[in-house]
Amino acid sequence: MTLWLVRAGKYGELEGTFITEGRVSIGFNFEENLTFFETREELLAKLEELHPGNSPQRRANTAGQLWALGRSMQVGDRVIVPLKSRRAFVVGEVTSPYLFVSEVSNGHHHTREVRWIARDIPRTAFDQDLLNSLGAIMTICKISRNDAERRIKDLVDNWGQTRSGSALPPQADTDADAEDLSVDLEAVAADEIERLLIEKFPRGDMEHLVKALLEAQGYTVYHSPTGPDGGVDLLAAPGPLGFGSPRLCVQVKGGNSPIGAPVLRDLGGTMRNVQAEQGLLVSWGGFSTEVERQRGSQFFNIRLWDRSDLINELLDNYEKLDSTIKAELPLKQIWTVVRETE
Repeated sequence: MTLWLVRAGKYGELEGTFITEGRVSIGFNFEENLTFFETREELLAKLEELHPGNSPQRRANTAGQLWALGRSMQVGDRVIVPLKSRRAFVVGEVTSPYLFVSEVSNGHHHTREVRWIARDIPRTAFDQDLLNSLGAIMTICKISRNDAERRIKDLVDNWGQTRSGSALPPQADTDADAEDLSVDLEAVAADEIERLLIEKFPRGDMEHLVKALLEAQGYTVYHSPTGPDGGVDLLAAPGPLGFGSPRLCVQVKGGNSPIGAPVLRDLGGTMRNVQAEQGLLVSWGGFSTEVERQRGSQFFNIRLWDRSDLINELLDNYEKLDSTIKAELPLKQIWTVVRETE
């Protein structure tokens, strides 16, 4: 069994299609059936003919990735897809030979059918060495370094039984193929920040971080004392005394389980009780499918922050944070080159 990393579009725009339709696919602006090519060299020659303006390295990378899905990938192999919509992975088993789909709206003509066997495994369930491997910026590549196939198979096979989220022990470095490619440094950094947040703000302490983020944006914040709070963790409003508008009612959930619709409804009721104009529901464990469907309809009423949103807010407002919080979360901004994957 080989393990393949497959990305669901540059912005994660194909995540829903991959999961609901049971498949993975790639495009690379190449509309030829890959079964017509006997060797990778023939494929590369066709890419040179079609895209003479691309650099030799880019054409070689494209040929390698098309060949990987069209010829190297086998029925029974596993694929792992990193999600952009939430900090998690889905893992599946390849169930079909290569399929060329001529009529597609997104340009992804090259497809494999997949049976999903594990969904929403949080990134925190993986050791950092595996996350580094899974951070390769290629759209599709084989993952094998550090005994990745076995370790991820063990994690997936046990996930539905334990749901512990504990990472597997690191193993010795055994080979290096796809992992010698460029790595998504942004994703690797976000993984390290996520682990630091878990360490510094476990469960209920997450309220202190959200309070600091709101204060960095100019809000005056009331933090409810420990104990029954009537559905209120934080109340916030702009201005030095907090008499401005909008008035926010904030609920923070620091566990690993997704929040369901009853919590969202309760927040709406609490907002009316405290005369808040808008609400903010923060859930480290994310939200149920039912709640996610309401993001659009609640846009002007209640905002939803999962762990990805929280990390983005932290990075956007870091320089304005209180010095105490910055001391707990020592971060430094760096600049790096953005490399194209497709």
